[in-house]
Amino acid sequence: MLKLDKKKILLVDDDPDYLFQLSIAIQDMGFDVITATTQKEAEDIIGKLKPDLAILDLMMENQDTGFTICHIIKNKYKDVPIIIASAVTAETGLLFDVESEENREWIKADMFLDKGIRMDQLHKEINKLLKL
Repeated sequence: MLKLDKKKILLVDDDPDYLFQLSIAIQDMGFDVITATTQKEAEDIIGKLKPDLAILDLMMENQDTGFTICHIIKNKYKDVPIIIASAVTAETGLLFDVESEENREWIKADMFLDKGIRMDQLHKEINKLLKL
């Protein structure tokens, strides 16, 4: 039987506990996980390999680190789906979405999720973006 390579998911978040929990949950979904806690780490990883999907925190070293990493990924790998998972709405009241073409133009993410998402919902969204 042919063994297919597992899809690689890049997780970028500066909260080590959240990163660890999310990493375990996504591995349990059957994916390989690569993690980064800083923009520099993420850029180093992106320079070496192409993830099948990326899940990025928005506010890390800077308030827009997630957007910056998003642009870097899309400039190098146009077809890699990106989810921005953030607590920005809860923390600031600012609302981001990628529903409008205008927002997708500058945000470059394929999906915006509020942190606290249920793992079954996240699994469904990952499968949808990876067309599994």
